[in-house]
Amino acid sequence: MSLDNNQNLFGRLMISIDGTTLSSSDKDLIRNRHVGGIILFTRNFHSQPQIEELCSEIKNIKNNIIIAVDQEGGRVQRFNGEYTQLPSMQVLGNHCISKNNYSFAADVGWLMSLELIASGVDISFAPVLDVDRNTSSIIGNRSFSNKPQNVVDIASHFIQGMSEAGMQATGKHFPGHGGIKEDSHIAEPIDIRSHNELMDTDLKPFIELKDKLSAVMTAHITYPDIDNVCVSFSKIWLKNVLQNNIGFNGVIFSDDLTMLATESSGGIERRAQLALDAGCEMILVCNDTKSAMRVADFLEAVNLGESERLGQMVGRTFFELDNLYESERWQIESKVIYEFCSQEEFKNE
Repeated sequence: MSLDNNQNLFGRLMISIDGTTLSSSDKDLIRNRHVGGIILFTRNFHSQPQIEELCSEIKNIKNNIIIAVDQEGGRVQRFNGEYTQLPSMQVLGNHCISKNNYSFAADVGWLMSLELIASGVDISFAPVLDVDRNTSSIIGNRSFSNKPQNVVDIASHFIQGMSEAGMQATGKHFPGHGGIKEDSHIAEPIDIRSHNELMDTDLKPFIELKDKLSAVMTAHITYPDIDNVCVSFSKIWLKNVLQNNIGFNGVIFSDDLTMLATESSGGIERRAQLALDAGCEMILVCNDTKSAMRVADFLEAVNLGESERLGQMVGRTFFELDNLYESERWQIESKVIYEFCSQEEFKNE
């Protein structure tokens, strides 16, 4: 195992853990110089104080590590309990549009981000920039809207709130997962639309918000009209389209490389190499510790360097948890959002 003592450099591999505390094998893997991130799931959550303690333990082992979660709201909110219940992006979007109150999106983004950062979590992989085309089983109400410009307008305010709280925004799932029925967790989605069709729809939020996003996360979707491999492994998509044509200069995260959509590209080491070669700065290998260890060993064998730029994704802490609860704005915003989500028509969204 190779250890890293440079606190300004971050490993290029993000892993997951199994429980609410760290096992000895978790600690060993965290110490590996190629591990620069941990993503937490519902299985890792028991309470807000427990999350704070878990994050503190992780950072005590390695300070140069990004702790992430999917805390979008609605059906994709990994932490509940003491954390404020958040509306789905679709419910939030509909409210912003119908009431012409886009500042509410900023308030939700601010509250979500501040609660996480006060707990020790650096980023939520948000906002979802997928345009809902009423076909995707995995996106659906995770999308702000079925209209690209609405997604841009609402997400812009949501990002503003995140930034105010000290969290960097990650737009997902580039170039858009809302127009394909298949779920890339369990299938290999193929989208037959042309590049020109995508430019006016799914790509629009990424184009319009490129200067407000610190990162994007890729979609494991293949677009045969553009490239014959999925986006996460495509130099055409990530280097030519995203970086050169759109002009995005931030961090690129792969989605989880253990998802079924990636399996036909080869073993886990091969998938890691393809994603890194295509332009991903950090690769996710989740829910499979053995695969994560294999990738860490592979990255050491090829002597992959760490990244200094990943450090920009670390959250900026303005409040400790106790101080957060005492702040007037948190008390007001949490009550408003709680009451909003408690309305009968939103309970199952």
